[in-house]
Amino acid sequence: MRMNGLFILGFCLFSLLLAPVLSVAQEDVPGSKDHPLLTRMPNFYISGYEYKEFDKADFKNDKGEDIKLEGHIYHIEYEIKKEKKTPSELQVLRNYENAIKKIGGSMVYEAPGEAWLKVERGGKITWIYVYAHCDGGCYELTIVEKKAMVQEVIADAKSLARDISSTGHASVYGIHFDFNKATVKPESEPTLKEIAKLLKQNAKLNLYVVGHTDSVGKIAYNMKLSQTRAEAVVKALVTKHGVSPNRLKPYGVGPLAPVASNETEEGKAKNRRVKLVKE
Repeated sequence: MRMNGLFILGFCLFSLLLAPVLSVAQEDVPGSKDHPLLTRMPNFYISGYEYKEFDKADFKNDKGEDIKLEGHIYHIEYEIKKEKKTPSELQVLRNYENAIKKIGGSMVYEAPGEAWLKVERGGKITWIYVYAHCDGGCYELTIVEKKAMVQEVIADAKSLARDISSTGHASVYGIHFDFNKATVKPESEPTLKEIAKLLKQNAKLNLYVVGHTDSVGKIAYNMKLSQTRAEAVVKALVTKHGVSPNRLKPYGVGPLAPVASNETEEGKAKNRRVKLVKE
């Protein structure tokens, strides 16, 4: 009986010593925090946290293809607290999908237990990868945060003329299209005006208007898309800016002449362009 009493006493003391450890284990790891855009699921705590000021992360585009993203990287791991009701993995994914949609974002791609999301807000593009596992008892967020590309007219008639004179061509980044479409967007007008001005100031100059794409998608589709976009630019210059159609010839080369790697979003953005080539 004395041995049993000592055993019980020892077990109680051990339990008392262990209790704070268990309690601490269900608290956020030191130095961790939720991302400012995203609140956590109820009754979860942060079990792992890592932040890198600048790094590269894997992501997927809307076709499920692997891409690389660069920027501020957050990796946050969450676990459900003991004796709390566990959500399903799908519930975790939908929670974050709905949260992102409420602030103007969207689902990029989805697979069982995984979701890739994107939102542009406050001058930043934020990409979120959600991975739910342990039957919903654990999930991870990988967040890539970078400044949005500043869309501005970076080429005026003078700089276009200088580039064409020295190299025979000039790249133009101020002409915009919707994703997978060939309709020239209204915000392209300032750049179109500069191209028209270039042609008016150089009466003998004739141009090939060449459309370029990134490498996302099949090459045959991108070749056709780049051609129709080049044709749309020529049409806009002729119908809205009075340029003679005899001075412009549209061509599309798709992804065949990249100027940067297609492994990053920044590189793809550089490859999506219109080039003016002296005839």
